Amino acid sequence: MSTMKFCPQCNNVLYPKEDKEQKLLLYACRNCNHEETSDNNIVYRNKIHHSVQRRTRELENVASDPTLPRTKSVRCSQCNHGEAVFFQGPVKGEEGMALIFVCCNPSCGNRWRD
Repeated sequence: MSTMKFCPQCNNVLYPKEDKEQKLLLYACRNCNHEETSDNNIVYRNKIHHSVQRRTRELENVASDPTLPRTKSVRCSQCNHGEAVFFQGPVKGEEGMALIFVCCNPSCGNRWRD
């Protein structure tokens, strides 16, 4: 998929345009009115790639998120702190979701699942 298409007649940029009657995606020149049908129905795709370090940093900041529910009914296995935030997340290698707990002790940040 090329990022930009150009008019074969005047070399200006071709812009996406919809043919509502035939339900087709066209590329049209705004200068000379040249039109061509698209070979692909995707105009733009935004792929987001997160690094492992970024995901880890996001989980470290979870404990200070005021919108997440908190519980005092669990204890951290590393620091014995009595408060944790929890949320539902996917489990690697398994189907379904699991409850993920994050210790609220700022010097700990331990994560575990139920």
